[in-house]
Amino acid sequence: MDRREDVVLSKAIKAQATRYTAPPALLDRLVVALNQVDSVSPRRRSNASSWQQWLGMGGAFAFGVVASLTVTLFYAAPGLDDRLAQEVISGHVRSLMVAHLADVTSSDQHTVKPWFSGKLDFSPPVHDLAAEGFPLVGGRLDYIDQRPVAALVYRRQQHTINVFVWPSGAVSTSAAKSLSRQGFNVEEWNDSGMQFWAVSDVGASDLQTFVELLRNAQSAPQLDPPK
Repeated sequence: MDRREDVVLSKAIKAQATRYTAPPALLDRLVVALNQVDSVSPRRRSNASSWQQWLGMGGAFAFGVVASLTVTLFYAAPGLDDRLAQEVISGHVRSLMVAHLADVTSSDQHTVKPWFSGKLDFSPPVHDLAAEGFPLVGGRLDYIDQRPVAALVYRRQQHTINVFVWPSGAVSTSAAKSLSRQGFNVEEWNDSGMQFWAVSDVGASDLQTFVELLRNAQSAPQLDPPK
């Protein structure tokens, strides 16, 4: 690696690497390693150049260890999307394991949506897609990204689809991003100031179709509930 490439890599690590404080045990091991390297030359007191050579090697060794650790942590540390994907998958699996899919069970969006009133500091959009093959089952409260969120439950034949919703803080609309983790398909997008995460073991194409239908329903004019 030439000097220019070394400078580019150094800047990238400084700008993007997740920084962790080295544990005391690691620092102790580095000190011991440097002392061992320094003690290799018994004539270091009488030969200054030899001492400087070994010291330089010890410094290079320590730098190599720290650089390797930094790069390893940079690549190993999960990004925001990966962390949230894991949380929504865990929430999906948890709802299936404890048989707690819904706090309010209804296919009527005008029953499910008002149920969240007073339980959350936002109103989640709720749509029934039974006519398109994705009936609404109900909704419940869940906890994602260190806050209470709405979980809307849909069916696709024998498959369950959980849609987690909470305010995104962004007014822009983003295209859906597809992820696949642990045998589950995940779709994530922002729309109308809300963040959406849909997760299911349904096929990727079916989940993408569902998301498209849901987004179309969200953008369509909303009718008042029947009185």
